[in-house]
Amino acid sequence: MFAGHFGVAAAVKGKAKDLPIWVLIVSTQFLDLVFSLLVWLGIENMGNPIPGGRGNVIHAEYSHSLVGAMVLSAIAGFLATRIWGKRNGWIIGFVTFSHWIIDLIVHVPDLPVLPGNIGNLPYMGLGLWQFATWSILLEVLILIIGALFYTIFTFNESNRKWTTRTVIHIVSMILLLVLSFVIGV
Repeated sequence: MFAGHFGVAAAVKGKAKDLPIWVLIVSTQFLDLVFSLLVWLGIENMGNPIPGGRGNVIHAEYSHSLVGAMVLSAIAGFLATRIWGKRNGWIIGFVTFSHWIIDLIVHVPDLPVLPGNIGNLPYMGLGLWQFATWSILLEVLILIIGALFYTIFTFNESNRKWTTRTVIHIVSMILLLVLSFVIGV
């Protein structure tokens, strides 16, 4: 569900005019960036491939735990508040946490509630990756919705005129979303 996260960034960009698109894209991937750092440090790791499904069971006991994702989202939101203001800080926090929500839908149960799975609580994940067709359809749907929201907001912002700038923005976003889908599949 790599590309689906970018659909969220596209949808939000239309309303978050002050935030650069790269900030929204990084926000959607912030949990995975922290995961990559923790893998590099030997704290978390990629598990084995899911039998008969797509993806791997991950061992992201900190970066992808529910509480860990909430803390990382709050940190991202706080940092964004310092640079782009309170409203945009909340937006960045939400966009960052959207990663965990999408992961909850597609991951097999490998997302802990508490960091380090303190208390040995059951893992969460609805496992949509086990159904490749449905997983791809959801990802495409998120991308299409993101592109539509971005297009509608960009068009409305341009006083409903097809200016060169509007067309460049829309085409750039569509290319980004298509490229992210191709890379993600």
